Amino acid sequence: MPRRLEVKGEAMNFNYSAAPYRIRDDIPEAHRLIWKMIAKPGNWWKGADRVAILSETRHAVHCELCKERQAALSPNSIKGEHALVTNLPSPAVDAIHRIVTDASRLTEAWLNDLYTKGMTDGKYIELLGIVVAVISIDGFHRAMGMPPEPLPEPEAGETSGLRPEGLADLGAWIEMISPLKVAERESDLYGGNKQAGNVIAAMSLVPDSVRMLKILSGVHYLDIPDVANPGANGGRSITRPQIELIAGRVSSLSDCFY
Repeated sequence: MPRRLEVKGEAMNFNYSAAPYRIRDDIPEAHRLIWKMIAKPGNWWKGADRVAILSETRHAVHCELCKERQAALSPNSIKGEHALVTNLPSPAVDAIHRIVTDASRLTEAWLNDLYTKGMTDGKYIELLGIVVAVISIDGFHRAMGMPPEPLPEPEAGETSGLRPEGLADLGAWIEMISPLKVAERESDLYGGNKQAGNVIAAMSLVPDSVRMLKILSGVHYLDIPDVANPGANGGRSITRPQIELIAGRVSSLSDCFY
């Protein structure tokens, strides 16, 4: 049986009673929890900024500049201004729009250019974690024929400025927490394992970004510890090979690269 998440808050958020299929209880519970996490101040972005990142993520697909760049041989050959719906700094808007609309052509040089314009690695990873969560949840809503969930109310408060221990250059664009050096505060990220796939470690510079990813993986796909077990299907109504067939097809259509 799928586990139940303990979520305190408004029970009417993510109400799937009108969905064309019966939705497992753990799915809206997870979605409510993610919405609450996004609304809180993070390591580097305040609550209002984080909700603005959510809003800008949804709007990016309507940006004419992004559409022109998608059609171009090189996105850098098209100049212009993003159509935006928030007051986020321009490097943040560009990051959101590029991740949403043209992720397969992101480069380390592009990211380094964002740094020269005021972006930091911590802000980028926190932003990325929110974008990933919003795309996942909104994608579920579209699949169910449901409208997107209203924006959460941002919570007041200051950012923590937390930069976790154990960060190392593991060959990616941004430092990650090494499973061999993880501190007690972040021990839940890897579950005590001395190895971690890049899918999990990639956003560990901002631990809550990994936690959100794990929560959504647990309800949309599989709990992370089950991924390496080919016989595990998370108690789903379909088999593991069927799960992987769907996951592989979605990854291909979404230009997911590992």
